[in-house]
Amino acid sequence: MLEVIGKSRLGELFEDIPEKLRLNGALALPEALSEQEVQQELEALAARNDDASRLHWFLGAGTYAHFVPSVVDAITQRSEFTTSYTPYQAEISQGTLQVIFEWQTMMAGLTGLEVANASMYDGASAAAEAALMALRITRRSKVATTGGLHPHWREVLDTYLGGLGSEIVAVPRGEDGRSQDPSDFLDDDTACLLVQQPGFLGTVEDLKPLAEAAHAKGALLVVVVNEALSLGLLRAPGDLGADIVCGEAQSLGVPMGFGGPHLGFLAARSKHVRQMPGRLVGQTTDADGRVGFVLTLSTREQHIRRERATSNICTNQGLCLLMATLYLSLLGRRGMAALARRNLDKAEYAKARVRETKGLSLPFSAPTFNEFVVSLPGPADAALARARERGIVAGLDLAKVEPELGPAVLVCTTELSSRDAIDACIAALAGEAA
Repeated sequence: MLEVIGKSRLGELFEDIPEKLRLNGALALPEALSEQEVQQELEALAARNDDASRLHWFLGAGTYAHFVPSVVDAITQRSEFTTSYTPYQAEISQGTLQVIFEWQTMMAGLTGLEVANASMYDGASAAAEAALMALRITRRSKVATTGGLHPHWREVLDTYLGGLGSEIVAVPRGEDGRSQDPSDFLDDDTACLLVQQPGFLGTVEDLKPLAEAAHAKGALLVVVVNEALSLGLLRAPGDLGADIVCGEAQSLGVPMGFGGPHLGFLAARSKHVRQMPGRLVGQTTDADGRVGFVLTLSTREQHIRRERATSNICTNQGLCLLMATLYLSLLGRRGMAALARRNLDKAEYAKARVRETKGLSLPFSAPTFNEFVVSLPGPADAALARARERGIVAGLDLAKVEPELGPAVLVCTTELSSRDAIDACIAALAGEAA
C-alpha cells in the first residue's frame, strides 16, 4: 500500500504532525493477556459495581427497577433485530416495522389517545418535544408546567425552549403534594399546561380539572408520564382530557443500564397528527392482498427539508422499543394491571410502616402510586449512608431539588421489594429515632 501511494515507510503518513507531538516508541501497555485472564480481569472490575440484583433497591426518580422476563432478552438478541438500525427501507424491514406498529397500537391504548409515534430518545426529550408540538398547534409562545415535573426534565425543557423566546411559567404545588388550581397562571398566550402523572414526588394528580382549566384558555393539556407502569392502573390520561401524552417507558422491560439508554414515547389526538415529531408506521396490503407495514408519516429532518421537520432529535430507538413491545405483549392487559396493583400494594405497605415508625412521617396526603416522600428526623445523607451499610439503596436525597421539605427522601417500591426489605429500609431511615 505504501508503494502505491508513493511512501517508503509508515512514518511518512504522519509528517504533518509536529515532531514533539509524535509518540516515538511503544505504547506503555502491559503484555497481552489470554482470553481467560482478560475475562477474570473484567469480572473483577464488574464486581466493583453494585446493582439492584445484589442490593435492596428503593431508588426511583425516573429510572425504575422492575423484573424483566428472560424471554425479552432472548428475542431481542436475535440477529434479525440486533443487526437492524432503523427502517429507512421498509421493504426489507417488515419485522421491525411490525414491532413498531404493535408498539404504537399498545401505547395508544394505554394513553387513551388515537395515535402514538415510533418513540423518542427518552422521557425528558419527549416532554420537550410535546411542548414544541403544542406551540406549533396553538401558535402561542407560553408553556405552563406544574410543580410535579421532574427537575431534570424541566432543565431539558428550558434548553429546548430557551432559544425560541418562549416563556415557561411554573404552577406551585399545593399542601397535599398535588398541583394548585392553575387558572391564575394561564392566559390567552398559553400553549399548553404540562403536568407529570404521577408527579416527581409520587403524588397522583387529578387530571380532569387541570384539563378543564387548560381548555378554558384554549391551551392543550400535556401529560408527562415518568413511571410508565402506572398506565396499567391509573385511568388513561386521554380519557380525562389530555391532548398529548408523552413520557418514559423504561419501566416496560428496559433495564436501568446506569441511566440509559431509555425509551421515550408520545401520543396525541388524531387531529394533531401532522404536528407530531418522529414518524408513524401504518398497516396496509400489497397488490396481492398480503398485509404489510410501511412508514406512513416521516416528518423528521432525515426525511424532509429541515425547516419543515417537526423534530430534529428523535429516533426509532429500535431495540429498546422492541424490549418494551415484547414486555407489554407478555404481560397483556390483565397482567399489566395486576403488576401495577402489586406495585401500589407494596407502596401502601411501606407508607403504613412509615406512619407507625417513630421519627418518620409522610408530608403529603395526596394518593401515590409506587413512589412517595418520607420526612426524616435527621440529615438524609446520613440516613442513606446508614441504609447503604446494610445493603439498602433507600431512595433519593431531596436536599438539592426540594430543600423546602427539610430532611427527606423519595422512596420507590416495586414488585422487587419484599416485605422484609421494606421493613429493613424503614428501620434504616429512622435510625436511632426508631
